[in-house]
Amino acid sequence: MRKPIRAVARHDNEPVNHLKSMNINVHSIHFDADAKLVEFIKEKIFKLSQFHDSILAADVFLRLEHDGENRENKVVEVRLAIPGRELFAKRQGKTFEEAAANTAEALRSQVERTKERLRKAS
Repeated sequence: MRKPIRAVARHDNEPVNHLKSMNINVHSIHFDADAKLVEFIKEKIFKLSQFHDSILAADVFLRLEHDGENRENKVVEVRLAIPGRELFAKRQGKTFEEAAANTAEALRSQVERTKERLRKAS
């Protein structure tokens, strides 16, 4: 298995001394992911920081499943770490890009619900 690819995300509109970082680790299981695919996934995951500003890290797992005739065998799993909680989503599609976009959308709704619960609790 290859070493995970790390990305440190930075918000451009923040002062340099107040950088927030999100570690994004992309793991491709039993194959080598293309650099464009990895960059696409990093962008999708980083956009989640618009909905919750204290996302700490994301672990992304890319895998191919053997599903016979059905060609929707590209699977993307994401584990998102936020303070006090861990969110998870898994989607599959015909392409990794499609599966990654669907996974990011599922996580977006989870992040929004989590943030709403935090507001109600405080």
